[in-house]
Amino acid sequence: MDRSGIVSALDIFTIGIGPSSSHTVSPMRAAARFVRQLEHDGQIEVVRSVSVQLYGSLGLTGKGHGSDKAVILGLQGYTPESVDLDASASVVDRVRSSRTVVLSGGHGVAFDPDIAASADAPQRPFDFATADDLLRMASERGEPISAVMAANEDSWRPRAETRRRLLEVWDAMQRCMARGFQNEGVLPGGFEVERRAPALYRKLGEGNARGSGLDAMDWVDLYALAVNEENAAGGRVVTAPTNGAAGVVPAVLQYYVTFCPGADEAGVVAFLLTAAALANLYRKNASLSGADVGCQGEVGVACSMAAGALTEILGGSAGQVENAAEIGMEHNLGLTCDPVGGLVQIPCIERNAMGAAKAINASRLALQGDGSHRVSLDAVIETMRQTGSDMKSKYKETSRGGLAVNVVEC
Repeated sequence: MDRSGIVSALDIFTIGIGPSSSHTVSPMRAAARFVRQLEHDGQIEVVRSVSVQLYGSLGLTGKGHGSDKAVILGLQGYTPESVDLDASASVVDRVRSSRTVVLSGGHGVAFDPDIAASADAPQRPFDFATADDLLRMASERGEPISAVMAANEDSWRPRAETRRRLLEVWDAMQRCMARGFQNEGVLPGGFEVERRAPALYRKLGEGNARGSGLDAMDWVDLYALAVNEENAAGGRVVTAPTNGAAGVVPAVLQYYVTFCPGADEAGVVAFLLTAAALANLYRKNASLSGADVGCQGEVGVACSMAAGALTEILGGSAGQVENAAEIGMEHNLGLTCDPVGGLVQIPCIERNAMGAAKAINASRLALQGDGSHRVSLDAVIETMRQTGSDMKSKYKETSRGGLAVNVVEC
């Protein structure tokens, strides 16, 4: 698992479609690459049909995660970033009726989220491998963790472009929340799961966020529910760091914007940079995949990212940021990935709301301290990796254990 090299914040936060980064987005990209390779080799004209075998958790939960539709769309040349969600259903139906693509399940290894360091990318000025590295670099510069990550981004593109594109990511997150506030009805998949965000939005006052304390947490619940209901419906979301955990970071960032005095765009950019730096630590030293380490690698990582990022933009030191990120993961260790029916609905949607609440509380705990703490973030990441390795496969996105087999289908 040598994921050497730091990847950009814009590789951590990608705009795509639901419901899964590993089971929808990655298969679509893989299929599209396959077609581009055929075109490059001059073989596309001789292809009459394609047979696709889905392996591992893709074979076991692929239908619930939309893997079948994603592969078909990818073979038609669509990408997660640009696919027209309204037109995609007719494309899938047309291809299926023509029988030019045949998909079936199988056994083997699933796709990991499509995050990889570019082979020809220049050396990062701060190619940190551990949280200790990151803290040392921040200390030597006398700057926050977001500044270390920003310096790395400078080797990919101008600082102004990074800022612009991160604000585009934030805009996509906000648009996703707004759609989730309004889109009513039942989520697809056959479980008749009713969307709850629109009713909660109306109950809380049609968008006029007021109050503080636990009243604010009702809004945080809403933000997360709205995003993950959109994700479950196959809507456009931001992978953060996965689709199954896409609601945690936006919910905590929206909490900052709405309820924290002095919130501004600079804080939003710093939040995303800090979160991306922390995601890189998990990507390199453990995993971001529910199929690999369970949901601790998805909602757990998102909680840790959001906790540390919120701490920085609320004025915390690098040590307090590390402490918050450590708390965020420490209390998600062992979290299983057991989607009922292979759908990213139960318990995934509520789990994002809980992850966001934990992140805010972790930040508050860390800000009450001075940054010193007994358990390091590096120790927690290694523990998470070991826990995921020890976890039975039935608890890792296969829907063969946990709630997936104990919840009575309605």
